[in-house]
Amino acid sequence: HYELTRKDLLVKNLKRMRRQLGRSEGHFEASKYNFFPATYVLPSEYGLFLEDFKRTAGSTWIMKPIGRAQGKGIFLFNKLSQISDWKKDHKWKSDAPQAESYVAQRYVDRPYTVGGKKFDMRLYVLVTSFSPLTVWMHRNGFARFTNTRYNSDKSNINDSYMHLTNHSIQKKAKDHNQELKWGVDGLKLFLMSRHGRGATEILFAEIQDMIVRSLLSVQQTIIQDKHSYELYGYDVLTDSKLKPWLIEVNASPSLTSSSQEDYKIKYDVLSDLVDIIDLEGKMSGEELQVGGFDLVYDGEWIGECISNTIHRSSNNDIGEAALTHGNDSSRSLKGLKQSMIGCRYPSACIDHQGRQNPRRKYRKT
Repeated sequence: HYELTRKDLLVKNLKRMRRQLGRSEGHFEASKYNFFPATYVLPSEYGLFLEDFKRTAGSTWIMKPIGRAQGKGIFLFNKLSQISDWKKDHKWKSDAPQAESYVAQRYVDRPYTVGGKKFDMRLYVLVTSFSPLTVWMHRNGFARFTNTRYNSDKSNINDSYMHLTNHSIQKKAKDHNQELKWGVDGLKLFLMSRHGRGATEILFAEIQDMIVRSLLSVQQTIIQDKHSYELYGYDVLTDSKLKPWLIEVNASPSLTSSSQEDYKIKYDVLSDLVDIIDLEGKMSGEELQVGGFDLVYDGEWIGECISNTIHRSSNNDIGEAALTHGNDSSRSLKGLKQSMIGCRYPSACIDHQGRQNPRRKYRKT
Protein backbone atom coordinates (compact mmCIF):
# COMPACT_ATOMS: atom_id res chain seq x y z
CA HIS A 1 0.00 0.00 0.00
CA TYR A 2 3.00 2.33 0.20
CA GLU A 3 2.54 3.45 -3.40
CA LEU A 4 -0.68 5.10 -2.21
CA THR A 5 -0.05 5.97 1.42
CA ARG A 6 3.51 7.31 1.38
CA LYS A 7 3.37 11.02 0.60
CA ASP A 8 6.19 11.01 -1.94
CA LEU A 9 5.03 7.89 -3.78
CA LEU A 10 1.43 9.07 -3.91
CA VAL A 11 2.35 12.30 -5.66
CA LYS A 12 4.75 10.43 -7.98
CA ASN A 13 1.97 8.11 -9.10
CA LEU A 14 -0.58 10.90 -9.50
CA LYS A 15 1.83 12.95 -11.61
CA ARG A 16 2.73 9.91 -13.72
CA MET A 17 -0.94 9.15 -14.38
CA ARG A 18 -1.61 12.77 -15.33
CA ARG A 19 1.31 12.77 -17.79
CA GLN A 20 0.19 9.50 -19.35
CA LEU A 21 -3.35 10.76 -19.84
CA GLY A 22 -2.04 14.00 -21.29
CA ARG A 23 -0.11 12.07 -23.93
CA SER A 24 -2.76 9.47 -24.73
CA GLU A 25 -6.09 11.20 -24.12
CA GLY A 26 -5.34 14.92 -24.17
CA HIS A 27 -5.48 17.85 -21.78
CA PHE A 28 -9.11 17.39 -20.70
CA GLU A 29 -8.61 13.87 -19.35
CA ALA A 30 -5.30 14.85 -17.74
CA SER A 31 -7.00 17.79 -16.00
CA LYS A 32 -9.18 15.33 -14.08
CA TYR A 33 -6.07 14.70 -11.97
CA ASN A 34 -5.75 18.33 -10.91
CA PHE A 35 -7.06 17.51 -7.44
CA PHE A 36 -3.79 17.70 -5.51
CA PRO A 37 -1.75 20.86 -4.78
CA ALA A 38 1.63 21.41 -6.44
CA THR A 39 3.96 19.05 -4.57
CA TYR A 40 7.69 18.34 -4.74
CA VAL A 41 9.81 15.69 -3.06
CA LEU A 42 12.86 17.13 -1.32
CA PRO A 43 15.76 16.96 -1.72
CA SER A 44 15.49 15.22 -5.12
CA GLU A 45 13.14 17.81 -6.68
CA TYR A 46 14.52 20.88 -4.96
CA GLY A 47 15.40 22.55 -8.28
CA LEU A 48 11.84 22.15 -9.60
CA PHE A 49 10.43 23.35 -6.29
CA LEU A 50 12.67 26.42 -6.36
CA GLU A 51 11.41 27.40 -9.82
CA ASP A 52 7.78 27.07 -8.74
CA PHE A 53 8.39 28.90 -5.47
CA LYS A 54 9.92 31.88 -7.28
CA ARG A 55 7.19 31.84 -9.93
CA THR A 56 4.47 32.08 -7.26
CA ALA A 57 6.09 34.71 -5.07
CA GLY A 58 4.23 35.38 -1.85
CA SER A 59 2.53 32.00 -1.70
CA THR A 60 2.63 29.81 1.39
CA TRP A 61 3.96 26.25 1.35
CA ILE A 62 3.74 23.39 3.82
CA MET A 63 6.60 20.98 4.55
CA LYS A 64 5.84 17.38 5.57
CA PRO A 65 8.21 14.51 6.38
CA ILE A 66 7.22 11.49 4.32
CA GLY A 67 7.70 8.95 7.09
CA ARG A 68 5.88 10.51 10.02
CA ALA A 69 2.27 10.79 11.13
CA GLN A 70 0.01 12.74 13.52
CA GLY A 71 1.30 16.08 12.26
CA LYS A 72 4.86 15.54 13.51
CA GLY A 73 7.54 17.55 11.73
CA ILE A 74 5.08 19.65 9.70
CA PHE A 75 5.59 23.39 9.30
CA LEU A 76 4.54 26.23 7.00
CA PHE A 77 6.87 28.64 5.26
CA ASN A 78 6.77 31.50 2.76
CA LYS A 79 10.45 32.45 2.57
CA LEU A 80 13.43 30.49 1.28
CA SER A 81 15.38 31.63 4.32
CA GLN A 82 13.06 29.46 6.42
CA ILE A 83 14.11 26.48 4.30
CA SER A 84 17.78 27.39 4.72
CA ASP A 85 17.46 27.35 8.50
CA TRP A 86 15.65 24.02 8.35
CA LYS A 87 18.24 22.40 6.06
CA LYS A 88 21.01 23.01 8.57
CA ASP A 89 19.32 20.73 11.09
CA HIS A 90 18.37 17.85 8.78
CA LYS A 91 20.28 15.09 7.02
CA TRP A 92 18.61 15.64 3.70
CA LYS A 93 21.35 15.51 1.07
CA SER A 94 20.29 13.09 -1.63
CA ASP A 95 23.52 11.10 -1.36
CA ALA A 96 23.30 10.74 2.42
CA PRO A 97 22.57 7.13 3.47
CA GLN A 98 19.97 8.21 6.04
CA ALA A 99 18.56 11.27 4.30
CA GLU A 100 15.09 12.19 5.54
CA SER A 101 12.84 13.04 2.62
CA TYR A 102 10.12 15.65 2.81
CA VAL A 103 7.39 16.88 0.51
CA ALA A 104 6.93 20.60 -0.05
CA GLN A 105 3.32 21.27 -0.99
CA ARG A 106 1.66 24.52 -1.94
CA TYR A 107 -0.64 25.45 0.93
CA VAL A 108 -4.36 25.85 0.20
CA ASP A 109 -4.58 29.31 1.74
CA ARG A 110 -8.27 29.91 1.05
CA PRO A 111 -9.92 26.97 2.77
CA TYR A 112 -13.65 26.66 3.29
CA THR A 113 -14.41 27.52 6.90
CA VAL A 114 -17.31 26.82 9.25
CA GLY A 115 -17.71 29.35 12.01
CA GLY A 116 -14.41 30.81 10.85
CA LYS A 117 -12.55 27.54 11.46
CA LYS A 118 -10.68 25.47 8.92
CA PHE A 119 -11.45 21.75 8.61
CA ASP A 120 -10.64 18.68 6.59
CA MET A 121 -12.56 15.44 6.11
CA ARG A 122 -11.50 11.91 7.01
CA LEU A 123 -13.31 9.53 4.68
CA TYR A 124 -13.19 5.73 4.78
CA VAL A 125 -12.54 3.73 1.63
CA LEU A 126 -12.41 -0.06 1.43
CA VAL A 127 -10.60 -1.77 -1.45
CA THR A 128 -11.41 -5.47 -1.73
CA SER A 129 -9.50 -6.02 -4.96
CA PHE A 130 -7.02 -4.22 -7.19
CA SER A 131 -7.60 -6.63 -10.10
CA PRO A 132 -10.30 -5.84 -10.96
CA LEU A 133 -10.27 -2.63 -8.91
CA THR A 134 -13.19 -2.83 -6.48
CA VAL A 135 -13.83 0.21 -4.32
CA TRP A 136 -16.33 0.77 -1.53
CA MET A 137 -16.81 4.21 -0.02
CA HIS A 138 -18.49 4.81 3.33
CA ARG A 139 -21.17 7.48 3.37
CA ASN A 140 -20.07 8.74 6.75
CA GLY A 141 -16.76 9.88 8.13
CA PHE A 142 -15.96 13.06 10.01
CA ALA A 143 -14.80 16.63 9.60
CA ARG A 144 -11.92 17.72 11.86
CA PHE A 145 -11.85 21.39 12.83
CA THR A 146 -9.04 23.57 14.06
CA ASN A 147 -9.20 25.03 17.54
CA THR A 148 -8.44 28.58 16.35
CA ARG A 149 -10.31 30.67 13.79
CA TYR A 150 -8.55 30.86 10.44
CA ASN A 151 -6.72 34.03 9.44
CA SER A 152 -4.53 34.11 6.33
CA ASP A 153 -2.31 36.90 7.66
CA LYS A 154 1.35 35.90 7.25
CA SER A 155 2.02 36.69 10.92
CA ASN A 156 0.02 33.56 11.84
CA ILE A 157 2.13 31.19 9.77
CA ASN A 158 3.51 29.37 12.84
CA ASP A 159 0.13 28.86 14.55
CA SER A 160 -0.42 25.10 14.29
CA TYR A 161 -3.78 25.34 16.04
CA MET A 162 -5.01 27.51 13.16
CA HIS A 163 -3.53 25.65 10.20
CA LEU A 164 -3.27 21.94 11.07
CA THR A 165 -6.39 19.87 11.70
CA ASN A 166 -4.63 16.80 13.15
CA HIS A 167 -6.39 15.78 16.36
CA SER A 168 -3.04 14.91 17.97
CA ILE A 169 -2.03 18.57 17.57
CA GLN A 170 -5.35 20.23 18.37
CA LYS A 171 -5.80 18.36 21.66
CA LYS A 172 -2.67 20.09 23.01
CA ALA A 173 -4.25 23.55 22.77
CA LYS A 174 -4.87 25.22 26.14
CA ASP A 175 -8.50 25.97 25.27
CA HIS A 176 -9.02 22.67 23.45
CA ASN A 177 -12.64 22.02 22.54
CA GLN A 178 -13.68 18.36 22.58
CA GLU A 179 -16.36 19.09 19.97
CA LEU A 180 -13.94 19.65 17.09
CA LYS A 181 -15.43 16.85 14.98
CA TRP A 182 -18.61 16.66 12.95
CA GLY A 183 -20.02 13.63 11.22
CA VAL A 184 -19.89 14.02 7.44
CA ASP A 185 -23.66 13.64 7.30
CA GLY A 186 -24.00 16.74 9.50
CA LEU A 187 -21.48 18.60 7.35
CA LYS A 188 -23.48 17.76 4.23
CA LEU A 189 -26.62 19.18 5.80
CA PHE A 190 -24.77 22.36 6.74
CA LEU A 191 -23.40 22.77 3.21
CA MET A 192 -26.81 22.18 1.69
CA SER A 193 -28.37 24.81 3.94
CA ARG A 194 -25.81 27.32 2.66
CA HIS A 195 -25.27 26.33 -0.97
CA GLY A 196 -28.11 24.02 -1.93
CA ARG A 197 -28.37 20.39 -2.82
CA GLY A 198 -26.81 20.69 -6.28
CA ALA A 199 -23.55 22.25 -5.15
CA THR A 200 -23.21 19.79 -2.27
CA GLU A 201 -23.81 16.80 -4.54
CA ILE A 202 -21.19 18.10 -6.97
CA LEU A 203 -18.64 18.45 -4.17
CA PHE A 204 -19.09 14.88 -2.93
CA ALA A 205 -19.31 13.49 -6.46
CA GLU A 206 -15.95 15.13 -7.18
CA ILE A 207 -14.55 13.63 -3.97
CA GLN A 208 -15.72 10.18 -5.05
CA ASP A 209 -14.19 10.70 -8.49
CA MET A 210 -10.93 11.88 -6.92
CA ILE A 211 -10.70 8.83 -4.66
CA VAL A 212 -11.28 6.35 -7.48
CA ARG A 213 -8.78 8.10 -9.75
CA SER A 214 -6.12 8.03 -7.04
CA LEU A 215 -6.61 4.27 -6.75
CA LEU A 216 -6.50 3.84 -10.52
CA SER A 217 -3.12 5.59 -10.51
CA VAL A 218 -1.61 2.81 -8.34
CA GLN A 219 -3.63 -0.14 -9.61
CA GLN A 220 -0.75 -1.56 -11.63
CA THR A 221 1.90 -1.02 -8.94
CA ILE A 222 0.21 -2.58 -5.90
CA ILE A 223 0.60 -6.35 -5.64
CA GLN A 224 -2.79 -8.04 -5.85
CA ASP A 225 -3.69 -10.76 -3.35
CA LYS A 226 -7.22 -12.09 -3.77
CA HIS A 227 -7.30 -13.01 -0.07
CA SER A 228 -6.59 -9.47 1.14
CA TYR A 229 -8.41 -6.17 1.51
CA GLU A 230 -7.48 -2.76 2.90
CA LEU A 231 -9.26 0.09 4.63
CA TYR A 232 -7.86 3.53 3.80
CA GLY A 233 -8.42 6.87 5.48
CA TYR A 234 -8.59 9.66 2.91
CA ASP A 235 -7.91 13.22 4.09
CA VAL A 236 -9.67 15.79 1.92
CA LEU A 237 -9.61 19.58 2.20
CA THR A 238 -12.26 21.84 0.66
CA ASP A 239 -11.42 25.35 -0.50
CA SER A 240 -13.60 28.46 -0.51
CA LYS A 241 -14.93 27.58 -4.00
CA LEU A 242 -16.05 24.12 -2.82
CA LYS A 243 -13.24 22.41 -4.73
CA PRO A 244 -11.91 19.30 -2.97
CA TRP A 245 -8.17 18.70 -2.63
CA LEU A 246 -6.56 15.37 -1.80
CA ILE A 247 -4.14 15.95 1.07
CA GLU A 248 -3.02 12.40 1.84
CA VAL A 249 -4.09 8.77 2.13
CA ASN A 250 -3.60 6.82 5.36
CA ALA A 251 -3.12 3.08 5.73
CA SER A 252 -4.61 1.55 8.89
CA PRO A 253 -6.45 4.78 9.85
CA SER A 254 -6.86 5.36 13.57
CA LEU A 255 -10.00 3.77 14.99
CA THR A 256 -9.72 5.19 18.50
CA SER A 257 -12.60 7.49 19.42
CA SER A 258 -12.73 10.87 21.14
CA SER A 259 -16.52 11.13 21.55
CA GLN A 260 -19.70 9.06 21.36
CA GLU A 261 -20.38 10.22 17.80
CA ASP A 262 -16.81 9.43 16.81
CA TYR A 263 -17.17 5.96 18.35
CA LYS A 264 -20.40 5.27 16.47
CA ILE A 265 -18.93 6.34 13.11
CA LYS A 266 -15.90 4.08 13.50
CA TYR A 267 -17.93 1.19 14.93
CA ASP A 268 -20.27 1.36 11.92
CA VAL A 269 -17.32 1.42 9.50
CA LEU A 270 -15.80 -1.71 11.06
CA SER A 271 -19.13 -3.51 11.33
CA ASP A 272 -19.98 -2.79 7.70
CA LEU A 273 -16.47 -3.81 6.62
CA VAL A 274 -16.90 -7.22 8.25
CA ASP A 275 -20.23 -7.64 6.45
CA ILE A 276 -18.59 -6.93 3.07
CA ILE A 277 -15.73 -9.35 3.70
CA ASP A 278 -18.46 -11.91 4.42
CA LEU A 279 -16.45 -14.56 6.23
CA GLU A 280 -19.63 -16.57 6.85
CA GLY A 281 -20.60 -16.69 3.18
CA LYS A 282 -24.06 -15.19 3.69
CA MET A 283 -23.94 -12.81 0.75
CA SER A 284 -24.58 -13.50 -2.92
CA GLY A 285 -22.14 -10.97 -4.40
CA GLU A 286 -24.69 -8.71 -6.12
CA GLU A 287 -25.23 -5.76 -3.75
CA LEU A 288 -24.41 -2.15 -4.51
CA GLN A 289 -24.76 -1.15 -0.87
CA VAL A 290 -23.73 -2.89 2.36
CA GLY A 291 -24.55 -0.93 5.49
CA GLY A 292 -22.97 2.50 5.08
CA PHE A 293 -20.65 1.38 2.27
CA ASP A 294 -21.51 2.03 -1.38
CA LEU A 295 -19.85 0.16 -4.21
CA VAL A 296 -18.48 3.02 -6.34
CA TYR A 297 -16.13 1.16 -8.68
CA ASP A 298 -16.03 -2.49 -9.73
CA GLY A 299 -13.83 -2.69 -12.80
CA GLU A 300 -15.95 0.21 -14.07
CA TRP A 301 -17.72 3.24 -12.66
CA ILE A 302 -20.87 2.52 -10.67
CA GLY A 303 -23.81 4.93 -10.86
CA GLU A 304 -24.70 7.80 -13.15
CA CYS A 305 -23.38 11.33 -13.33
CA ILE A 306 -25.30 13.88 -11.28
CA SER A 307 -27.33 16.65 -12.86
CA ASN A 308 -25.48 19.08 -15.10
CA THR A 309 -27.72 21.97 -14.11
CA ILE A 310 -24.95 23.17 -11.79
CA HIS A 311 -21.39 22.66 -12.95
CA ARG A 312 -17.89 23.80 -12.18
CA SER A 313 -16.69 26.39 -14.68
CA SER A 314 -13.17 26.75 -16.04
CA ASN A 315 -12.15 28.94 -13.09
CA ASN A 316 -13.32 26.26 -10.63
CA ASP A 317 -16.46 28.11 -9.55
CA ILE A 318 -19.51 25.92 -9.03
CA GLY A 319 -21.67 28.90 -9.80
CA GLU A 320 -22.92 32.05 -8.15
CA ALA A 321 -26.39 30.64 -7.60
CA ALA A 322 -25.01 27.63 -5.78
CA LEU A 323 -22.56 29.54 -3.61
CA THR A 324 -25.15 32.10 -2.52
CA HIS A 325 -27.95 29.65 -1.85
CA GLY A 326 -27.56 30.20 1.88
CA ASN A 327 -29.39 33.52 1.54
CA ASP A 328 -32.63 31.56 1.28
CA SER A 329 -33.30 31.26 4.99
CA SER A 330 -36.71 29.69 4.43
CA ARG A 331 -35.12 26.31 3.74
CA SER A 332 -34.58 24.65 7.09
CA LEU A 333 -32.19 21.80 7.80
CA LYS A 334 -35.18 19.63 8.62
CA GLY A 335 -36.71 20.31 5.25
CA LEU A 336 -33.44 19.62 3.50
CA LYS A 337 -32.99 16.31 5.26
CA GLN A 338 -36.43 15.17 4.15
CA SER A 339 -35.73 16.09 0.51
CA MET A 340 -32.29 14.51 0.14
CA ILE A 341 -33.21 11.22 -1.47
CA GLY A 342 -32.72 9.61 -4.80
CA CYS A 343 -29.48 11.18 -6.04
CA ARG A 344 -27.67 9.07 -8.59
CA TYR A 345 -24.04 9.40 -7.51
CA PRO A 346 -23.55 6.97 -4.59
CA SER A 347 -21.17 8.94 -2.36
CA ALA A 348 -23.04 12.21 -2.94
CA CYS A 349 -26.28 10.83 -1.53
CA ILE A 350 -27.47 12.05 1.85
CA ASP A 351 -30.28 9.57 2.29
CA HIS A 352 -30.44 6.37 0.25
CA GLN A 353 -33.95 5.29 1.21
CA GLY A 354 -35.27 6.60 -2.08
CA ARG A 355 -32.74 4.93 -4.34
CA GLN A 356 -34.30 2.75 -7.03
CA ASN A 357 -31.09 1.18 -8.34
CA PRO A 358 -31.06 -2.63 -8.01
CA ARG A 359 -28.78 -3.81 -5.22
CA ARG A 360 -25.79 -5.78 -6.43
CA LYS A 361 -23.83 -7.53 -3.78
CA TYR A 362 -20.06 -7.78 -3.41
CA ARG A 363 -18.71 -10.44 -5.75
CA LYS A 364 -16.18 -12.52 -3.84
CA THR A 365 -12.89 -13.23 -5.66
